[in-house]
Parts: sequence; C-alpha cells; structure tokens
Amino acid sequence: MRILGLLCGAFLLLSGCVTNSGRPLPPQPVFETRPQVDPSTFPVTPKPVAYDILPGWEESNLAPGLSALRRSCEVFEKRPPQNLLSNKAPWAGRVSDWTPACAALDVINDNRSARAVLQALFTPVEIVAPDGKSRFTGYFEPTYEARLRPEPPFTEPVPGDPGDLVTSSGKVYQTLPDGTRREYPIRADITRAGVRPLAYAHPADVFFLQIQGSGRLVLPDGRTLRAAYAANNGQPFRSTANWLLQRGWIERGEASMRGIRAWMDRTTPERARQAMNANPRFVFFTLEPEGDPRLGPKGSFGVPLTPLGSMAVDLDIHAGGVPMFVQTTAPGLGGEWSGLLVSQDTGGAIKGSVRGDLYFGTGDRAGAAADTVNAPGRLWVLLPTAVAERLRQQDLARASGPRPIVVTP
Repeated sequence: MRILGLLCGAFLLLSGCVTNSGRPLPPQPVFETRPQVDPSTFPVTPKPVAYDILPGWEESNLAPGLSALRRSCEVFEKRPPQNLLSNKAPWAGRVSDWTPACAALDVINDNRSARAVLQALFTPVEIVAPDGKSRFTGYFEPTYEARLRPEPPFTEPVPGDPGDLVTSSGKVYQTLPDGTRREYPIRADITRAGVRPLAYAHPADVFFLQIQGSGRLVLPDGRTLRAAYAANNGQPFRSTANWLLQRGWIERGEASMRGIRAWMDRTTPERARQAMNANPRFVFFTLEPEGDPRLGPKGSFGVPLTPLGSMAVDLDIHAGGVPMFVQTTAPGLGGEWSGLLVSQDTGGAIKGSVRGDLYFGTGDRAGAAADTVNAPGRLWVLLPTAVAERLRQQDLARASGPRPIVVTP
C-alpha cells in the first residue's frame, strides 16, 4: 500500500492534477515506533527546503543521475529492509525508507517525469559545513599505454595487491615476516622496497593512475585491461600541486594534472620522483578484463560509475548510493553548473561535508574537462520525504524538549 500510494502521488503530479510548485506532496503523519536517529549525528542542523530554491533545478539534465540512482537501488534491494543505509550516516535512514522511492523510478521516461517523481518522493536537505568550507573537483578514468614487461619508457610497475596489507579498526598495517604488524610504509619506502608488478607504464602515468584510483591500460596487441582499485597504504593524501607551488617549481597556471605532467616530462627523473614522493599515499590495483567499454570503473559503492551522474564524497559523513543535487562552477561544463549526482565513490582527498569529486568519464576528453573543476559550491541531499520529515521533527524535539516524534510512513 505504501508503494502504491506514493506511485499514485507521482502519477497525479505528472497528470497536472496538483500544482507544479516544486514542493513535495504533503506527508501523512503517523507515530513512529522504530528506534530514532539522534539528529546530533547529522553533519549539520537538518534544513529541508523547497525545490524552487535549488539553482538550475528546472533546467538541469537529470538523466545521468537517475541512471546512477537506479544502480544504487539495485544494491539497496539486496540488503535487509531494517538495515541502515550507512552506520556512519544513520540520518540517511533505513533501506525500507528508500524502497518506495526506488520502485517509483520505473515510471520515469523523460526529464519532466523525472522532476515530477523526484519532487513527489524526495525532499532536498541542504548540507552546510560547520566551517563554511566547500569544494568540488573532478576526476576521470584515464587510459594509458602499458607493457607486460618493462621497456623504456614503460618502466614503472603498476603495483598489485601486496599480500601483507591488513586493515583493522580503520587503520592500515603491514604484516612483517615474524607476524608482527606496523603502520604501512609511505610511498617513498614502498617504491624503494619494490612492489608486485601487474604491468608497466610510464612513471608519471602510474602516479596519476594512483591519483585517479583506476584506469585502463592499453597493450601493444590491442587488448585493454582495467586497473581496478584494490587498496591503499592508509597514509594521508598530500597535494603534489601545492608542494610544487611552495617550491616555485611550477606556476599557479600549471597546478593541474596536465600542468604537473608537463613539468614531469621536462624535469629530471630525480626531481619528478621527489615530487611524487611528496604524496605519501600509495594505491594498489588488480587487473581485470575491460568488459563493456561503455561502463565506467566500479566505485567504492560497488557499481560502475556514471559520467556526470556519480560523485565521490566523504563516506565518514554521507551514505553511499544517495542522490544529491550540486551547484558549482565548472569551466569544463561551460561555467555555472548544477546537476543530480549520486554518492557512489570516495577518495583519500575527499574530506568534509560539502566536498565532492565529480566523475567525468573515460579518456583524454573527460580528463581535460575534469581538470578544470576546482571551486566552491552548494550541496543538497535528496532524502525520501519520510526521512527528511523525521529529521526535522527530531530537531524540533531536541530544541523544545521531550515530545512525540511525528514522521511519515
């Protein structure tokens, strides 16, 4: 009945029987008996808003984000209904809260119906960082030439899973031959000790492959393999661009992937290695068949990434698989941009509540566009209306003292 009622609401909205105000359908309150989420676990004070204040909502192309969201729903369907979407982000609700919204995606066939269904079933909740900071960047799946045996200039090993890496309580350790453990070494020490090679590529290409977290390797016989993320050494990510700028080795206009790569090509191998080692984070890979070349690599959420439909976020704050609406400045997308993105990946440099890395796709063209994105912006999480209302009511209860919690079904 719950699914049927929500679907009927969406169909009514599509047929023009309700006003197109951009506001979700009014909820039907009931008393909630399940354990409640403490609003203090939300990254900011819950702030549900109307769709008509979302910049660019009426003009944005929702198709990529909806394609990504359908993949998220396939993952949700396999989870027990009572499970939280994320133990680190309990404010996002339980799997059962998302079931009706996922079911309603089947009625969408164009941008107009997409907006109607989303407005009927989801409520935007703006996220505002406590420190006021926000940052959006872009990333992509690079394609590099590679060899199965070293030959100049393909001399740098693409590092395979080392076999001695153990993660425990959120920390990464190296298991030594005598069975003891220590903090996993930094990049410079790993490189010096040697790694298990999966293939060989140009040293700068391997470095940027690690920055992006995955990529495609093209062999001389025409075969293409995917270098898929396997693990990292748990060390903090440090910006190579900032390190080079501080030393005056590059100009501000060169502080991009393309600019740094050009600098590496013209400097000495020793200086290039020094710059790489300034970032202690080190990523290991596995090699996989390319599969469907139209699909992106799998993100941390476990589904193929969708160009301009998937985004990497801080999963210590946000739930994976959740739709978000983002407004930022992206020269690679023509300037001011807003769109629907789904949290399907994460990264070592992606830290903060209003921090996102937009996935642009595969190859040089995607890389050129992604390389232009580095700007502040705004972020709204689209939560099922029941979840957003529960957060709002709980915040009111916290402010005014004990009282019954009213939520939607």
